[in-house]
Amino acid sequence: MFSRQSRQVFALVGRRFSSSSSYDLCIIGGGPGGYVAAIKAAQMGLKTVCVERRGTLGGTCLNVGCIPSKSLLHNSHFYHMAHDDDLASRGINVSGVSLDLDKMMSIKDKSVATLTKGIEMLFKANKVDYVKGHGTLTGPNSIKVDLLDGGDQSIEAKNIMLATGSEVMSIPGIELDEEVIVSSTGALKLSKVPERLTVIGGGVIGLELGSVWSRLGSKVKVVEFMDSIGGLGIDAEVAKQFQILLKKQGMEFQLKTKVTGVTKTGGVCKVSTEAAAGGDEQSHEADVVLVCVGRRQFLDNLGLENVGVEMDGRKIKVDHHWRTNVPSIFAIGDIVHGPMLAHKAEDEGCLVSEYLATGKEPHLDYNTVPSVVYTFPEVAWVGKTEEQLKQEGVEYKKGKFVFAANSRAKAVTEQAGFVKVLADKKTDKMLGVHIINNLAGELIGEACVAIEYGAASEDLARVCKAHPTLSEAVKGAAQLAAFGKAINC
Repeated sequence: MFSRQSRQVFALVGRRFSSSSSYDLCIIGGGPGGYVAAIKAAQMGLKTVCVERRGTLGGTCLNVGCIPSKSLLHNSHFYHMAHDDDLASRGINVSGVSLDLDKMMSIKDKSVATLTKGIEMLFKANKVDYVKGHGTLTGPNSIKVDLLDGGDQSIEAKNIMLATGSEVMSIPGIELDEEVIVSSTGALKLSKVPERLTVIGGGVIGLELGSVWSRLGSKVKVVEFMDSIGGLGIDAEVAKQFQILLKKQGMEFQLKTKVTGVTKTGGVCKVSTEAAAGGDEQSHEADVVLVCVGRRQFLDNLGLENVGVEMDGRKIKVDHHWRTNVPSIFAIGDIVHGPMLAHKAEDEGCLVSEYLATGKEPHLDYNTVPSVVYTFPEVAWVGKTEEQLKQEGVEYKKGKFVFAANSRAKAVTEQAGFVKVLADKKTDKMLGVHIINNLAGELIGEACVAIEYGAASEDLARVCKAHPTLSEAVKGAAQLAAFGKAINC
C-alpha cells in the first residue's frame, strides 16, 4: 500500500506518478464514458486513474457539444418567444427586446466551467487519480502519457479502458477555420449573429445549432444530401412533420443536395451545390457556413498498433464484454460499434467497470438507447421505426396520438406534434416509440423503461397518469395501439 503522503501527491492534478505505480484500471479519455467509468470503478473498490488530453473533464459533450448547445438552445428560445410575438399571443406585451449575445455566451461558458469542475470534485471524492495529458499504449498493461505541463510519465495497470471519443470532420476540400467556415465547436462561440447561415448536414447537430442561430436572427438554409432531415434512426413520418415545424420557424431546407465546395471571397462564402443524383452546379452566398457531416473516431497516437489491437473499419473491434483481442484492453463509446451518443458511452463504461470489479456479465441493448433532438419542439425516439419493421418483415400495429387532443398541451398552447407507439401485431410487445413535443426528451424515458423490460402496449395503456399532463398523450398512443381506440381522440 502507498503511504498517506504518497496518495496525496498522486491525487494532485497534473503531477507525475512514479513509473512503478500500478492500478487496477487506467482509463484513457475523460469524456462521458471515461469519467463515469472511472467513478464507478473507484466506487466498486478498483484503484483507478483517468488520463485526459483536453485539460478539462467531460469530453466533447460537456466542453463543446451537448451541454453548451443546450444552454444556447434554451436561452435562444426565450429570446425567440419575446422577439417573434409568441409572448404577445399569450397576453404578455413586451417592447424594446434586444439580444446581448456576450451575456448569453457567458452563461453557456459558466455552465461548462461549473460542470467540468464538478467532475474533478467527484474524482477527488471517489479517490480517482487524474492525469492531464495524451495517453499512448506502450504495452498490454502500460501507458505513456505526454503531460500537458511538460514531460511524460508511465502508468501500469492490470486493465486499460479506451474511451477517447470522436471529433468533428469536414468534407474533403472544405477547410474549417472556426470563424467563417465552422464546425459545431466554432458555431458555439460565434461573436455575432450571422445574417445568412448555411448548415451543411441536416442531422441532429446541424438542426440544433441551426435552430439556435435562426432564433437569434439568422436566415438559415440547411443543405442535406438525403431526402429527409434528422439523420440516421429517425422515423420517416416524424422527420416529415419535424421539417414542416422547422420551416414554419423560418428555416429553409434544400434536400437531396450535395455540397461540392465552399470558397471565401471578401468575408463572404460561396457555397456550390448540385443535386445528389447529379446535375448542374448551383451556388448561393452565406456569411457563415456550419459543417455538420458527422464525426470521426479519435484514435490519433493512441498506440493501437503497438499492442496489435484489431480494428473493424474505423472502429475498434470488441466482444460482448467490450474487450478487444488484447485481453487486458477494453474499449467503449464512439470508438466501438453502436450509436455515437454520450449516454450510450456512459452505460458501457459503468458495465465494464462492474464487470472488472465483480465479474458480472455486461449487457446493453442498443435498441433501447434513446435519441433526442433538442430543438423546439424536441424530437425523441427509442426502438424501431416503421421503416425498419417493414424492412425486417415484422407485422406491427400503430397508435398515434396528437398533442392537439391533449388537455395540457391545449392549455399551454403548445399543441404541435404527436406520440407514436409501435407494437408487435401478434404479441403486443412494444417495438418503438416516437415523439414530437417540446418535452419529448423527458417523455421518452417511460418508453425506454417499457421497451427495456418487454412491456406490451396494453401495459402502458393501463398505467394511471396524472391529469393534466403531457404524458397522457403517451398513454393515449398506447391505448390506440392496444385497443384501436383512445379515450380522448
